[in-house]
Parts: sequence; C-alpha cells; structure tokens
Amino acid sequence: MYYKFLLFDLDHTLLDFAAGEELALTQFLEAMGVEDKVAFKDYYKPMNQAMWKDLERGKISKLELINTRFARAFAHFGREVDGREMALLYQEYISQQGQTFEGAVELLEQLKELGYELYGATNGVTYIQENRLAHSPIQSFFKEVFISEQMGTKKPEAFFFEKIAERIAGFKKEQALMIGDSLTADVQGGNNAGIDTIWYNPTSLENHTSAKPTYQVKNYQELLALLQETKEEDK
Repeated sequence: MYYKFLLFDLDHTLLDFAAGEELALTQFLEAMGVEDKVAFKDYYKPMNQAMWKDLERGKISKLELINTRFARAFAHFGREVDGREMALLYQEYISQQGQTFEGAVELLEQLKELGYELYGATNGVTYIQENRLAHSPIQSFFKEVFISEQMGTKKPEAFFFEKIAERIAGFKKEQALMIGDSLTADVQGGNNAGIDTIWYNPTSLENHTSAKPTYQVKNYQELLALLQETKEEDK
C-alpha cells in the first residue's frame, strides 16, 4: 500500500528556522538595547535548543520554556528581565519570519500534483507557527497543520499522532509517512505511533539515538525520488 498522507515537520525541514531566528533575535536585541548581540546569540541559541530537547523528554513544560528562556539568557549577562514580557516581545519578531529552504515550494507543488495529502506536524507555539506559515509561501499546500500547543500533546508522544489520525478523514497508519529532521521528535514519534518515517538529514549526521527511520534522505530530490519509487512499487 503506497503512502497517501504525508506529515511534514516544519522547522529545519521546510521552514528555515535558523535564518528566521537570526533575524528575529537581531530585531529583538536591538529593541532591548543589547550591544553585544553576537555574544548573546552564542549563549541563547544552544540554551534554547537544549530546552526544547528537555521539553521533548518531558523534563520541562512548554510554559516554563517560553516564559524563562530569555530571563535565563539575560541573567547570564547580569541583567534581570521579566521572562514572560520578553517572550511576548520576541514572539512578535519571530512570528513574522516565514523563510523556507530553497526548493521547498517546488517539492510541495510536485507532491500535491502527484496526489499526496500534505499536512504539517510541528512542535511549537500556536501564534508563532501560524503567523510564520502565513508569512511563508508554503501554507496553501497543507490541508491542515497540527501544532503541539493546540493538540495538547507533542512529538514524539504517540498521542500526538493519534489525535492527528482522528482529524484526517480516512486516515490509515500504513498509508502515512512522517517526514522531518529530528530523530528524537519526528522519527521517534513515528516509531512510537507505528508510522513509517523519513529522516531528512541534509548534513549527513550519524544516528546515535534509539530512533529507527524507515528511510533517510539528504535532499528534496532524494525525497521525491523515494516517494515516486514507493508509489511505483505498489502498482
């Protein structure tokens, strides 16, 4: 049975989060009067990534992540700020960033023409992700976008995918494919839910986790070729 329902991770898979974050942080830090923006970013970015990993593992809550990350970062540089207030300010800048990777639009166009049903499946803040998509050229390709904050659950929890299954008419696990860059969220999530996965791995990272991708690709061309191949095999 060939794949019909393609569940796409957004950040680092289709949306260029690094480019968006860089611009949003620059605007945010300028508004906050931070002089050494490079030093702040060098501290904040890995700290933020680590906090998102802790969220995936259930070590912290989404509210704790959003409302404390900037307070922690500013505290590192000896400045006390209101974490929640900073979160709201930063939200306005990051929510305007809809940069995509080169070829993302063309990929989605071709997949839609081939008859696939395309869905977004992302961990994130609803307001931010909805607005970033609205500022991007890819929003119209998705039949629906599932955001962890809205769903009340997150990748890699199986419940996240169970709730998606309830929302998609005619959904069958064996016809679904989770596509994303994160082994711990996207691939492990698919493993937990019994759904096949494609690990999008453009920088050829090694897998040092327990997650087991069904397939692995390093670019959109390989992804498209793989899907066409699986479709032909089913004929």
